[in-house]
Amino acid sequence: MSSLPPPDSPDVGLSSTTITSQMLRDYLDETLSPQDMILVENALRDSESLRQQLQQIMQRRDNGEHTVGAIWRRHRISCLDRDVLASYLLNVGDPRLMDYVRFHLEVIGCPYCQANLEDLQQVYESSRRSSKR
Repeated sequence: MSSLPPPDSPDVGLSSTTITSQMLRDYLDETLSPQDMILVENALRDSESLRQQLQQIMQRRDNGEHTVGAIWRRHRISCLDRDVLASYLLNVGDPRLMDYVRFHLEVIGCPYCQANLEDLQQVYESSRRSSKR
């Protein structure tokens, strides 16, 4: 989910890895992979300037950041309804929509939709076990 930072936000280097402003926003949203979360946490421990950058991001959020990107992330505009995820789970529905669902889950790696899908899988498995009795 990480991407290049906006042109007005400097990157903070950490050995061969760069922690971007987007990575810090994703860190706050807990949408990074576990490996990236660890990387950012370690970098925050070691870098005062990175901690200051994180503080600035948090302050902008607290003050009601109103950029298109902030609103998009806050309201999860591209996330999927559970009925669409259920269709994906059952492999039914418009193939173009199912391609988008696959992209959203596998390429974007949306943790909210992945969690919803896992929940639906558990419900589905539970109901299958109950119906076999």
